[in-house]
Amino acid sequence: MNKININNGNNGNEVQKRSFTPTQVLALGFIGVIFIGAVLLSLPFATVDGEGTNFLDALFTSTSAVCVTGLVVVDTGTYFTLFGQLVILLMIEIGGLGFMTFATLIAIIMGRKITLKERILLQEALNQMSIEGIVRLAKYVIQITFGIQAIAALILAVRWSGQLGWGKSLYYGIFHAISAFNNAGFDLFGNFSSLTGYATDIVTNITIMVLIIVGGLGFLVLSELYTNKGKKLHLHGYVVLKTTTFLIILGTVVIFALEYNNPNSIGDMSMPHKFMAALFQSVTPRTAGFNTINISDLKIATQSFIMVLMFIGASPGSTGGGIKTTTFVAVAMALLATIKGKSDVTMRERTLPRDLIQKAMTITLIALTLILITTIVLTVTEQGDFMALLFEAVSAFGTVGLSLGITTQLTWIGKIAIMFTMYAGRVGILTLAYALAQKKIISLAQIKYPEERILIG
Repeated sequence: MNKININNGNNGNEVQKRSFTPTQVLALGFIGVIFIGAVLLSLPFATVDGEGTNFLDALFTSTSAVCVTGLVVVDTGTYFTLFGQLVILLMIEIGGLGFMTFATLIAIIMGRKITLKERILLQEALNQMSIEGIVRLAKYVIQITFGIQAIAALILAVRWSGQLGWGKSLYYGIFHAISAFNNAGFDLFGNFSSLTGYATDIVTNITIMVLIIVGGLGFLVLSELYTNKGKKLHLHGYVVLKTTTFLIILGTVVIFALEYNNPNSIGDMSMPHKFMAALFQSVTPRTAGFNTINISDLKIATQSFIMVLMFIGASPGSTGGGIKTTTFVAVAMALLATIKGKSDVTMRERTLPRDLIQKAMTITLIALTLILITTIVLTVTEQGDFMALLFEAVSAFGTVGLSLGITTQLTWIGKIAIMFTMYAGRVGILTLAYALAQKKIISLAQIKYPEERILIG
């Protein structure tokens, strides 16, 4: 693991003060951005009443924005002023792109050279295996992000202009395009309504869904699609696209079937609108947080299935959370190989490395443990049924933002628990574990112990 040294010169003699790994820098960097956002949101002119937000609620809102989640304790559209909303928007963009990518953008604008230390941090932030071509990838990320957001913002502005007027519709278009692409789920329509007023609007639905899907594919896949047009995708891109397509189709079919006769959700809609609502609710649990129908009105079976989608989440190197689509596939393929009695996990005539399978299993187990602990804490500190509390915990970990209506009622302990879960879900539980772990001088990989079996199953 590369380390970043912070030295202090003293009469020509350099004394090492602290050595940070890239994972520690990233983990601390997100915390720094969150606290800056919280301070800005707590200022008097950030809120409509001019009194400012208490620091815990400001910290919760900033955490939700930087971690691109969308869980809110106050209504974004009616509680914050334009200044407060712009702070949230900036936090969403920084959180979605990653603060190192955002810092690279500033360096490029200023014409400054990207140092080796910054390249190593970019490598970690973009989840790459080497620093080769990392600045070029960062530039692609910036170009793709701003290009897609600009097009979508214009489409939404045109669509909403008749209702909101050109000035307001342009601002709303920009805000919701950035929020959707970054899978954040923040909206400005007020009263915690999200996009329920546009459940039958095909333009709004398609635009937001495309933003969510594209933002959740991962910047490496987007870059590969952007640069290798017509060429065969690498295994990673193939798995991401195939799994994403499968989960969207599966989710649409299941939600459509379960909610078909539910008058509280899509039961009274026409057939095309039922399908569109089911499709949107299938896409949004992939860490986006927008909804066109009230999630609380869905059947328990549907809510349970949505939790599965939230747990899986988006893809590596994307703006979304969850354990990631590739992790889900790796675990599923490993289970299938074990059942078939195979020692190797193979896909598309390729063998997945054992350390990759072990990492996928570790991520899944830690994620389940974190959700369980968060849910147990919430059952002790909060009022609400178990389903709502579990849903909140899964939504926080997956950085989704969907809720069954308990977020605004959380106690201070509940808010802290959800904030930590959102943070762990965005930074990555393995990244957080690596950042907290003490590095040993001698790698454990150099030590080989005798084997001994235990009984399994």
